Amino acid sequence: MREIGAIAGYLIAWLFCEVVIGIKSGLVTLFLSLLFAFAIYALIAYAEHEESDGNT
Repeated sequence: MREIGAIAGYLIAWLFCEVVIGIKSGLVTLFLSLLFAFAIYALIAYAEHEESDGNT
């Protein structure tokens, strides 16, 4: 689940940087989209961890 969310976040961030913001630098777009994907991955992992703590 985390991986799918991270991939979706990466693609959405890439398109957002390219289309909406209009960033032409590929390196900046790559960095921002990878940062966003990592944040999504971490948030999902944190939510799953909190959920598993509540079940014990």
